[in-house]
Amino acid sequence: MDAKDIERRVTTKVAWRFVPFLVICYFVAYLDRVNVGFAKLTMDADIGITDRMFGFGAGVFFLAYFLLEVPSNLALERVGARRWIARIMFSWGLISGAMAFIPAIAGATDFSGEHTFYFLRVLLGFAEAGFFPGIIFFLTLWFPAAYRARIIGYFMAAIPLSSALGSPVSASLLGLDGVVGFKGWQWLFIAEAAPALVLAVVTYFYLTDRPANARWLSAEERAWLVTRLAAEDDVRARVSPSSVLRSLYDPRVLAASLIYFGVVAALYGVSFWLPSIVKGFGVSIAATGWITAIPYAVGFVGMIVWGMSSDSRMERLGHLSIALAIAAIGVGASAALSDPLLKMIALTFGAFGVFSSLPIFWTLPTAILSGATAAAGIAAINSIGNLSGYFGPFIIGWIKDETGSFAWGLAAVAACAAVSLAIALALGHDRQLEKVPESASP
Repeated sequence: MDAKDIERRVTTKVAWRFVPFLVICYFVAYLDRVNVGFAKLTMDADIGITDRMFGFGAGVFFLAYFLLEVPSNLALERVGARRWIARIMFSWGLISGAMAFIPAIAGATDFSGEHTFYFLRVLLGFAEAGFFPGIIFFLTLWFPAAYRARIIGYFMAAIPLSSALGSPVSASLLGLDGVVGFKGWQWLFIAEAAPALVLAVVTYFYLTDRPANARWLSAEERAWLVTRLAAEDDVRARVSPSSVLRSLYDPRVLAASLIYFGVVAALYGVSFWLPSIVKGFGVSIAATGWITAIPYAVGFVGMIVWGMSSDSRMERLGHLSIALAIAAIGVGASAALSDPLLKMIALTFGAFGVFSSLPIFWTLPTAILSGATAAAGIAAINSIGNLSGYFGPFIIGWIKDETGSFAWGLAAVAACAAVSLAIALALGHDRQLEKVPESASP
């Protein structure tokens, strides 16, 4: 059989096997991580928190997440994705659902509602640590470099998709006040945590750890995939850090971490506060849900199209730079605009840039990391980058409390995206690392 035919057949079969399922898993993960932004619209008075307290609680998730990212990914590399991802999903589902019972937990423990909120957000960060970098590492075990931008784009499209579809759903759940004695925000946490528990069981039985174990591929297909991936791993091994420890302080890994820090600051800074920004236009909660969905719908399209464009040209740095520039300009412009329509246009423009940059970014570190160093390096980049998940929401909440406006907070996260652009241009990217090796034929 022609090499191109088997390549097309295998990558298509693997993509259909894993990508739709992983998109669903990440859809639920991201929704459980950021649905607190919608819950805030009615939860504040019930648990007694201010904007500053909410910003701290929303962001403290990422401090806990940071601490366990690398250990979690090393555990995944050792025990396999099937077991470890299932464990992560089950634990985060339990804790996300527990957010619905903050008043009851506070009453039983003599904690305040504020501190119970912080505590559960910390536990959620511990529980979910390793899920995203674990999946990125898992995808490098199954897909050649030429397909990574689009595959990671498909997977990460769950971020804007969860917000585009989840925003109207979350807004609707807030309307369930009084049903069986629960408030709407409590139903939101319960209803959106339940799928994680179900998917944890499915994950355990459905995922396959490595291509060599894929009995759903023919012997010829397994041989091609194992050979191709091993040849690419040999190329990366020549430029990869020599040990797990070295991967944690490799200058390229640290630079990539700073790039990701800026992107995530813009992503979460806007994501956690967008419902409040839109509600400030004077619209109803139901309308807030639909309007909030617009930037995410555009971001979803950008993520898919931009990833495919990058793969088709095997070009990374230019695509990443353009996306980061759009992110900085869009979010920055939204800070200066007061008209609701113009502000939403700017935020939608910025969302296209933020979301389009994500799959392209991850092709850079996965081209220079190999084996266990890939597990550690990817986790390190994600953990350092996600610290801005604390910074972004908190700085916007703090500035909002001090000034009464979101403007300077949005300007701050736009500046983070601009700094990421500068670092990306300085870091560069060697396109030769992603070419098909001559030794890739079985």
